[in-house]
Parts: sequence; structure tokens; C-alpha cells
Amino acid sequence: MALSLFNLFGSASLGVYSLATDRMVIVPPQVSKTKAQKLEEGLKTKLVVTTIGESVLIGALVCANSNGIILPHFTQVEEIDAIKSALDINITVMETKKTAYGNLILANDYGAIVHPGLRKEDMAKIGDTLGVEVVPGEIAGLPYVGSLATATNKGVLAHPLLRDEEQKILKDVLKVHVDVGTVNCGIPYVATGLIGNTLGAVAGFMTTGPELFIIGNALDLVRENE
Repeated sequence: MALSLFNLFGSASLGVYSLATDRMVIVPPQVSKTKAQKLEEGLKTKLVVTTIGESVLIGALVCANSNGIILPHFTQVEEIDAIKSALDINITVMETKKTAYGNLILANDYGAIVHPGLRKEDMAKIGDTLGVEVVPGEIAGLPYVGSLATATNKGVLAHPLLRDEEQKILKDVLKVHVDVGTVNCGIPYVATGLIGNTLGAVAGFMTTGPELFIIGNALDLVRENE
């Protein structure tokens, strides 16, 4: 159960380029094999190597849990095949103008909070794919919940301006402890610099010691080598 520092493409915003669940970690093919394997080993899960719509911005475009994965409309057939060949999982391509589903949905295996502007029929598709209850909500008064928090099946770390009523909804729907904090030396958009699952997490290399302490407590993990 380790928490470590990492970078992708020399950037501390590793959550923009990758996505992790208890069953998989997705990275673009442009990431070196050595780095990809480190993520696979650190998170103790299956590695999936693919772009999404030929983009490396996987964390921004995709939302997933152990049951399913939500993809934007421009995802290509070979990219879907790469996911299918790695594991058996529900796959839904959303035929909407919205594309940044990683920013629009915050999910674990127990529930999902989504951008309040999503249509009811789209929320239903998301719920069916992920196999969880879907509830509209905000974090810090903002609708881009997927970028404002990182959720695992053990905890949530959210934007430091999370409101009490928002925290209650997160706890009720995701059914885990919810804490607040930042990444990469004060960045409140937590998901841009933190990915994780039940067994581990990686944070952007600019994340400070005090930030790591809070992350570890929120996600019930310990710093590597401690």
C-alpha cells in the first residue's frame, strides 16, 4: 500500500495523462515501457496502453471504475479493442458533444458524482456502465467534479474549499472517508496530480511532504519506503 511521487512527459500533472482503478491503469503509448511498468507494479493492477481519440489526455477524457469505463464519442475502434483485450469490462462510448468525462465524473466502485449539467439519460448510461448510483453534485461550488477530487474504494481527496453539504453527498454516494488537500505544491485540482486505487497511489513529483501526509491519510496509504 505505497504512495510515491511520479511524472509523465516530464510533467507533475500525471493525472491528466493517466487513469487508475483497482483493475487497470491506462497510459498512452508515448510513455516509456519502464515508466508504464512502474505504474503497473506500484498500483498492482493490469496495464492498458492506448490513446483515446488519438489524444494522450486520458485522465481528462475517461472515467472508469472496476465495473466499466466511460469514453468520449471520438474514441477509435482500435482504442476500444485495446481496452477489451486487456480485461472484461463494460464499455460505453457517450454520443454527446461533451468529451472530458474524466473531468465530469468522480467515481469509485460504490457510487458516482457527476456534473449537474449532464442529461438524465446520460446519467442513466453512466450508472448502468459503472454499476453504481449516480448523483449530480459539485465540489467547491464547481461542477467539474472529476478534476477536483481523486476517489478510490478507501477514500477521497478533494479540493480544499469543499463545502460541508458537498462533503456529505460525497460520503453518502461514494461510501468512503472524504478529506481535503492539494497536490503539486498547492494545486487544488487534485485529480490533475494524483491517481490511485485501493493498493497504491502516485502523486506529481512537485507534491510536498505535508501534502503527501494528507493524501496518505485520505486514501489510507503510506509513503513509499516508510
